[in-house]
Amino acid sequence: MSYTKLLKECRLCPRNCGVDRTQVKGFCGEGADIRIARASLHLWEEPCISGKNGSGTVFFSGCNLKCCFCQNYEISHQTKGFEISTKELADIMLKLQEKGAHNINLVNPTHFVPQILDSIEMAGDELKLPIIYNCGGYEKVEALNLLKGKIRIFLPDLKYYDNDIANKYSSAADYFEKAIASIKAMVEIVGKPKFEDGLITSGVIVRHLILPNHRQDSKLLIQKLAENFKTDEILISLMGQYTPVYNARKYKEINRRLSTFEYKDVEKALENSGFDGFVQQLSSASEDFIPQFYGDKSQFFSEFK
Repeated sequence: MSYTKLLKECRLCPRNCGVDRTQVKGFCGEGADIRIARASLHLWEEPCISGKNGSGTVFFSGCNLKCCFCQNYEISHQTKGFEISTKELADIMLKLQEKGAHNINLVNPTHFVPQILDSIEMAGDELKLPIIYNCGGYEKVEALNLLKGKIRIFLPDLKYYDNDIANKYSSAADYFEKAIASIKAMVEIVGKPKFEDGLITSGVIVRHLILPNHRQDSKLLIQKLAENFKTDEILISLMGQYTPVYNARKYKEINRRLSTFEYKDVEKALENSGFDGFVQQLSSASEDFIPQFYGDKSQFFSEFK
């Protein structure tokens, strides 16, 4: 079956645009055609995802959030990328598998769920790797339920607890409510984290990027996770890579990198929560870790061999 009929009145995410994306673009900035900006083996994810060979990442263009500090703003906000067919996406996933990827990592896939499902079905039994749904956390449970049996690992952000902060920096005034409900649905879909040879094979890892001057919101967020989940139901990845890029410079309070004190304070809250997970080094807070994105399809395919 083809899932692209869902684009005729698109309600894939909490924006509920309701537009016909076969004719016009939604809030995400995308229409019916898949657009990506990069696909490669990626070594900078959590160790249980990157492993030795790397995670087979596919970076999608467009976004249903408007984060002013987005490191990938070239593709999420500035429309960099190129169109590919569902067959080409299936071929890219199979090629990443051939290259030795430990998994297929779909980065910012929310607005392309129907096309991705079609591509997964096209790849069929040839694609044997676990597929990761790597998203911003602003999801709809109804769309996530379409992924049952297809996605084995969820890697959502949980950016904010305070919705005023979410509205200010990401234009999403209902962010926490939607995100926490989505994470609950993800746990129901894939269950508790499971590993094989040090690599995650199924489960949910919740990522949280600490913002400067917002450590109290981060600590409240960890508290809310503890209220909603048992400590063995999810893993938490605490991220200190914040770098003031794109429009973050418009906001004085976040126009700097994270201090060691801020990071250690939130890290302590995570330790006290009892959740297992990952702690990122502050040294990763650099624009050097932002990958190269492609706007030209022929250039990408000439290098993706």
